[in-house]
Amino acid sequence: MKARLERWLLRRWYGDVAPGPALRLLAWVNGGIIRMRRHFYASGWLRTHRLPVPVLVVGNLVAGGAGKTPLTIALARALARRGWKPGIASRGHGRTSREPTWARPDSSPADCGDEPLLIARQTGLPVAVDRDRAAAARRLVAAGCSLVIADDGLQHLRLGRDLEIEVRDGERRLGNGRLIPAGPLREPAGRGVDFRVINGGDADTGEWRMDLRLGDAQPLGPGEPRPLGLFEPGPVHAIAGIGHPARFFRALRAAGLQVIEHAFPDHHRYRPGELEFAPAAPRLMTEKDAVKCAGFGLANTWSVPAVADLPDAFVEAVHEKLLVHRREPAPGTPP
Repeated sequence: MKARLERWLLRRWYGDVAPGPALRLLAWVNGGIIRMRRHFYASGWLRTHRLPVPVLVVGNLVAGGAGKTPLTIALARALARRGWKPGIASRGHGRTSREPTWARPDSSPADCGDEPLLIARQTGLPVAVDRDRAAAARRLVAAGCSLVIADDGLQHLRLGRDLEIEVRDGERRLGNGRLIPAGPLREPAGRGVDFRVINGGDADTGEWRMDLRLGDAQPLGPGEPRPLGLFEPGPVHAIAGIGHPARFFRALRAAGLQVIEHAFPDHHRYRPGELEFAPAAPRLMTEKDAVKCAGFGLANTWSVPAVADLPDAFVEAVHEKLLVHRREPAPGTPP
């Protein structure tokens, strides 16, 4: 049911079907609520929590995937190499627990969420998970972090921020430009951000391009990594429960693979029986899906990492802006 509703909406958001009057009315109501909420924060009626360290928010204007998590991972690593001590604050969307927690490499995705678990495994950095992102950020500061990166926090105005990075899908961009549910926008387009990153496609003036590169497939069970080219010529079952599964499928085809597509809703909670397909063939899935399926004991099943390639000039520009907002000695300098 959820998958059918998602496909129905996507045709209106990105396809050739116009949203009907009911969707447009709901979008108008949604817009009024968004404007009122922003007014309350701007006027001080709702409190914005400021921290003693810089806060960098990575997010997007549209619902669904745009590449925020790979960007967060790449940026956190790059800033750590420049002397910062980053910590990542996340809401942990899709987890079953409601308790604040830390995402660690051995955590369960049910406890912390699939994206925080992936970030923790890829970076080795502190990842605080809490429905209250401001509380998660305070825990990171208490743990000694000199920089807080809020993953998917562009609309979370309760947490004060010093820099904002918006990520856009280079193909789908802003869709029909309408607010949810008539379109994909979480808030009206046109807001100013410090940096705009385009995931694939052509970057316009003032935008930075990010490319996602697929790495060698990693087995979910015992075994060695395998280059994607070794899966030719036979077909593979491609599994993606992310915001934009078609991007993953296209990337596998670009690597020369014959792909049988299996798209699931974003943050889908898999059951082992869902992943039995005919004909028998290797199963390739995104890292975000693999962290939820690693314990199923699936043979011939592989995780395909997506690594974000960022321009050095972009990382340096972010670093320099963060230095302007530091409220402590600059990384690598004495107090």
